[in-house]
This record gives sequence, structure tokens and C-alpha cells, in this order.
Amino acid sequence: MTTTTDSSAPLAPPRRKPDWIRVKAPTSAGYHDTRRLMRDLKLNTVCEEAACPNIGECWSRGHATVMILGSVCTRKCAFCNVATGRPDQLDPHEPDHLAAAVQALKLRHVVITSVDRDDLDDGGASQFVGCIQAVRQASPTTTIEVLTPDFQRKPGAVEAVVAARPDVYNHNLETVPRLYKQVRRGARYAHSLWLLRRVKELDPGIFTKSGLMVGLGEETAEIHQVLDDMRAHDVDFVTIGQYLQPTPNHHPVIEFVTPAAFDDYRRAAYAKAFMMVSASPLTRSSYHADADFERLRRAREAALVGA
Repeated sequence: MTTTTDSSAPLAPPRRKPDWIRVKAPTSAGYHDTRRLMRDLKLNTVCEEAACPNIGECWSRGHATVMILGSVCTRKCAFCNVATGRPDQLDPHEPDHLAAAVQALKLRHVVITSVDRDDLDDGGASQFVGCIQAVRQASPTTTIEVLTPDFQRKPGAVEAVVAARPDVYNHNLETVPRLYKQVRRGARYAHSLWLLRRVKELDPGIFTKSGLMVGLGEETAEIHQVLDDMRAHDVDFVTIGQYLQPTPNHHPVIEFVTPAAFDDYRRAAYAKAFMMVSASPLTRSSYHADADFERLRRAREAALVGA
């Protein structure tokens, strides 16, 4: 049986959103065209499954973050709207369908993410590899960003994905370590940091990226500590966005962080020597990922010239 709720999470109705994070319902022709293409190719998207507030804007521009390995997750994170239960069977045609979508949308940059698949021997790493290879063959100029699970207790999984050479390897820390037991049960903060450093050890040429949600009850000092931990593990790019409660059965929003506070986080992160920072109430891991990747690449080129 599949469910999107977490019975152990606090039961609280979602708080009324402030004006600065309200978005219009998607109505554009581009949005409907993207939605139709995803349905025709039998592709899941994190945009839909995670109820992303930016779906209208991104899909109107033909940008969608494809979620591979099925639509059912093996974990119950208290912040996430993706269904939890018995996982789907892997679709052997998924890499080809993804490559067809990249071609049809003429994507310069594609973000590939997934559910957690703790039931698989490699955590789904081989499907990531297949998707990277299929996109590279179909659209050689498209840059590829992966947003992977933590692959805990899956020897060789991170190594396999890195060997396929995505342009960006993203793995989100999500929140501060004090809140992991409440928000990201089943994950380990130290392991996620290890994964990000391991990517750099294996291939220093791959950009590493991680993301944080705020408004879950963290303290400002804790966010700064996580940023320091990221830099200590050679993370290049950080995203910081407002957590939004998907349903009454998910972790409540403790605070709506102001735009001014996001500006402070952005300045602090750049001061800590991140190459790229995206921090705003509506920031998500793949929001404006194509433009951000170009800025990240230019930042590296400038740094090399300066050296």
C-alpha cells in the first residue's frame, strides 16, 4: 500500500503563506505542453510529486526535473510529499524516455533526481548511469546534473555515478543535524557530507552541490555551521529555500523566513567561498538550474584565470 503521509509527524494545518512566497496557478500553454510530454513518455517528475511551487514557471519554459526509479520512495521523510510504500518495478526504457524528453524540450541542462530505493542492491545507481549515458548519446551538448539519494550501505554506488561523469553532482543535506531525527529519518548527516567529499575525491572536475530548507525550527547559527561543513567538504554550490508543509501530516512550518534573512544567508555563503549561491524563499534544488550552471561554470573559469 502506498501513502504520502507520515503518521508520526505532527498533525497541523499548513500555515497561511506570506505574500512573498505566493505563486499563481499554472495555466500557460507551455505548462500544458510539458505536462503532456511527461505523460506521453511515462516519466515522473519531482515537480509534481513534491508539489513544487515553481512548477508553473518552470514548465512554461519547458524545464522539468525528471524523477527516475519510479514514483514510490522507500523512506518516510517528514518534509517530503513523494509517496512512500512498495517501490515500483524499474522501467528498462526510462533512460531512453528521458533522452527523448531532453531532445523534445531542447534542454541545455537537465536535472535527474530519484526516489530513495533502499530495496535495490545499488540503490538505483545503475539507472542513473543509464540515464546519463542515454542523454549524452541523444543530446551531446546538454549538460547533466544529478540529484541522488545518499546510497547508504550500497558499496560502489557513488563511484558508479561519478564514473558516468555528470557535470553537477547534487546531494541535499536538507536541514541541520539536530533536526535529522525529526525531518530526515533514515539519513545520516555525516554520511551525506562524506558522499559530497567522495565525489570530489573521485573527480575534482565535477561540480558538487547541496541544498538546505529553512523554517523547520533551525537556528541561524546552525545554518552557518552547516555551510561551514559543506565548504570543509569541498561543496561548490549551495541552495537555500523556504520549507513549505505539503499536508497536515507533514512537519509543520515553524517560521516563514523573510527575504532579508535569505539575503543575509546568501552574503554569508559567498563570504565562506562558495562558488555559487542561490538563496530565496522559492529557491529549490533545480530552480533555474540551467542559468545557475552557466554562472557556476563562468565562476570557475574566472577563478582559474585569476590563479
